[in-house]
Amino acid sequence: MKKISLLLLLASFVLVVSAQQNFYDFGVKDIEGNAFDLSDLKGKKVLVVNTASKCGLTPQYKQLQALYENFGGDNFVIIGFPANNFANQEPGTNEEIVEFCEKNYGVTFPMMDKISVKGDDMHPLYQWLTQKSKNGKMDSEVGWNFQKYLIDEDGNLVDMVEPKVKPDDEKIVSWIKK
Repeated sequence: MKKISLLLLLASFVLVVSAQQNFYDFGVKDIEGNAFDLSDLKGKKVLVVNTASKCGLTPQYKQLQALYENFGGDNFVIIGFPANNFANQEPGTNEEIVEFCEKNYGVTFPMMDKISVKGDDMHPLYQWLTQKSKNGKMDSEVGWNFQKYLIDEDGNLVDMVEPKVKPDDEKIVSWIKK
């Protein structure tokens, strides 16, 4: 009986380890507080970026919007996650963030609820994005606002792009076009 219990326990462990999550396993809230199921994006490449309104890199909103206008649609989407993890550069409420993004940059790509992208209160999606043990690809640390993660059409992490690399960089554009 002990052997059977041990085998069942081992089999359960193997199933849990092999049942690695992907991007589509997560649900988030959009910036208006509505449920946003990432599995609705199956078949699209997704650029995930943590954003901030009072950062030296904030002008990247303009390039993100241009990228979304040029390539967004059936095959590509950008998702912005406001976060206040770096030097209090996103102190606003969701409503204030929406107003800022629309007024200053004409943002139409989906913006999500403000979250934490590092630390003890890191959102589960960002835990997946930054931990190889969860994403199967790479470990990374969110170093600043506007760090970008590339997700393929099957919900797998492909790569991470440093915050200072602009959204219209050839590395990102060629990945979208591939």
